[in-house]
Amino acid sequence: MNKKWAFNFTKIIVGAFIFSLAVNAFAIPNHLGEGGVTGLTMILYYTLGIAPAITTLIFNGILLVIGYKFLDRLTIILTIIAIIFTSLFLRLTENISFITDQTIIAAIFAGVLMGFGMGLIMHGGGTTAGSAILAKIANKYLGWNTSYALLFFDLIVVIPSTFIIGLQNMLFTIVSLYASTKVLDLILEGFNPKKSVTIISEKYEDIAREIDLKIGRGMTLFDGQGYYKKQDKKILYIVISRQQLLPLTKIVNKHDEKAFFIINDAQSVVGEGFTKQITSE
Repeated sequence: MNKKWAFNFTKIIVGAFIFSLAVNAFAIPNHLGEGGVTGLTMILYYTLGIAPAITTLIFNGILLVIGYKFLDRLTIILTIIAIIFTSLFLRLTENISFITDQTIIAAIFAGVLMGFGMGLIMHGGGTTAGSAILAKIANKYLGWNTSYALLFFDLIVVIPSTFIIGLQNMLFTIVSLYASTKVLDLILEGFNPKKSVTIISEKYEDIAREIDLKIGRGMTLFDGQGYYKKQDKKILYIVISRQQLLPLTKIVNKHDEKAFFIINDAQSVVGEGFTKQITSE
């Protein structure tokens, strides 16, 4: 337990450092913005000269107090640690800068490092507070999808920042946000995204047998019924990697060209044969 806690603690500290480095070394020197609380602290720095280390601590502290009931006790503790170390590293890395005449380079590196830093913090069981807490509140009381809520709160800050950083840099900031989101997804969901596939076919037995033989993935068989004809149907459900999708499609089409199947992105797959659940205990 102590070793696991220490490992999570280390991930949060390293993540806070990388995130802070992205802000001070790439984003601020090249006059880029950012979404959520970080973007707001950068705007205040550009306009009033207030150090992001101070405003990050204040704003995230306020939001953590407002949204504490949406997080469990351990997550709150780890989030407080993340906020404190992020503010500390923002102060310690103030003099590190990478200025380039190719702003797109700074935008990509800022986004990649921010996403990587946030990913490590979340992997450690903490959160980056800020818009993450606002998204949880919007989800609870307004029924918003958490991902869309995060994007909404980011854009609330990014779009008005045009008046401070200019239209071109605002567009580069959106590129940075996209990069950070992709890297964050990669860290949280892994390097091998999964697909969930639902197959409805009269040849389900032949399809399932060949999938088991050639792809080697377990399947679940459901009983279903067509609405109009009230005919009983068998429904196959399987979770596979992206690389296995094409072989699976070929198997289905080989046995039944009229088969109906639905392919969805799997947000997270936890269980035997897949990634173990991430915990912060």
